[in-house]
Amino acid sequence: MHASKRVQPRLLIGQTLVFKSDPFNVSLEEATEHSSRGAILIDNSRIVAIGSPEVLAAMSPSAFRQDFGDALILPGFIDAHAHYPQTGIIASWGARLIDWLQEYTFPEEARFGDPDLAAEVANRYLDTVIANGTTTVCSFCTTHPESVVAFFEASLHRNMRVVAGKTCMDRNAPENLLDNARDSYGQSRRLLSDWHGKERLGYAITPRFAPTSSPEQLEALGSLWSEFPDCLMQTHICEQIEEIEWVRELFPSASDYLDVYESFGLLGAKGLYGHAIHLNMREAARLKEAGGALVHCPTSNVFIGSGLFDLADRKSEGHRVGLATDTGGGSSFSMLRTMAAAYEIGQLRGQALHPAQLLWIATQGNAEILGLEKQIGSLEAGKEADIVVLDLKSTAAIAQRADRANDIWEAVFPTIMMGDDRAVLSVWVNGGELVSRSRSN
Repeated sequence: MHASKRVQPRLLIGQTLVFKSDPFNVSLEEATEHSSRGAILIDNSRIVAIGSPEVLAAMSPSAFRQDFGDALILPGFIDAHAHYPQTGIIASWGARLIDWLQEYTFPEEARFGDPDLAAEVANRYLDTVIANGTTTVCSFCTTHPESVVAFFEASLHRNMRVVAGKTCMDRNAPENLLDNARDSYGQSRRLLSDWHGKERLGYAITPRFAPTSSPEQLEALGSLWSEFPDCLMQTHICEQIEEIEWVRELFPSASDYLDVYESFGLLGAKGLYGHAIHLNMREAARLKEAGGALVHCPTSNVFIGSGLFDLADRKSEGHRVGLATDTGGGSSFSMLRTMAAAYEIGQLRGQALHPAQLLWIATQGNAEILGLEKQIGSLEAGKEADIVVLDLKSTAAIAQRADRANDIWEAVFPTIMMGDDRAVLSVWVNGGELVSRSRSN
């Protein structure tokens, strides 16, 4: 995939859905604005305006028109937690978290010291997620700096806004994957200096999780974060009960899992804490107080048997929450499938998440937890033109249900629950169209 050369303004016509506020906090009427016949005007890499096709055409008579009929135009999907090096082991059978790491993850990640292999997987991964409508990813790389360089170079080639970082671990992993406290600090710092803020790239300081980092490494990474507080920090917490017990054994002086991170300066408002299923009351309260974001990974949590995250309750408590595939522990590259899994888990928790809530968290909500809400995540004048266009009748099964819809929510919900890459008609990244498909029916 290559970004197309943008030689004139573009007018995208279809149904539009604009989020004015968080639908977890306010009514649908206050949160959303839907137009059954709307348009988006793009000039170079930016959204210029949102409105009626006639008004926007008058604003820019030279704009090239692309009419998607009754397809739905949305901000590009954002994936807030992924492991691109695990692309090749997605959907591997039968393991709990610690077994999964030993049996699948570590052997696969050990290959990424080869820059050619890292580049091949990075390109394959990004092409796959773009085909599924995802325009921004926050990814763990491996302990090899080459894996970070490959991911950023592949992202630059596509003009993507991404966040990534070198995974740091200096114990409880195979020797060929270990770094040490000094190297993890030095390599992370150099990568950060080289790539953070370059075009649309952002760096995230990345301790994998407490069991694979010594106190010395966690201290070094906490020090690095204090030097570069505008960077994100990503890690994992309270994913499985066995993991929590392991942390208790490794850090006996800590009051709980979160206390390990906090004691080394790894708790803050720019922190992304993956899974966070089994937080105790103190951990939940402290994360809320500090403003750290909890990242819900529903397909992974079910696939590896971790547990059921309570998205609705965490949002009602005032937590900042994101949504993610967690590829390859997660079993899909698609944020549509991820939204569907979040809905299904919500049902098991007694909470029926509304389609507006699912779409919001996969776009604007994730932009907010990544600190990118000024750049992406919404259809808004001045924002970068990352856009996905969804065919709401992409298969016969979806179409027969959508045809009976009484409103936009009944029309889009079947695509959330049953849609896949066939529903993605068009994907725009930074104003360039990278995916263009014809309707299948």
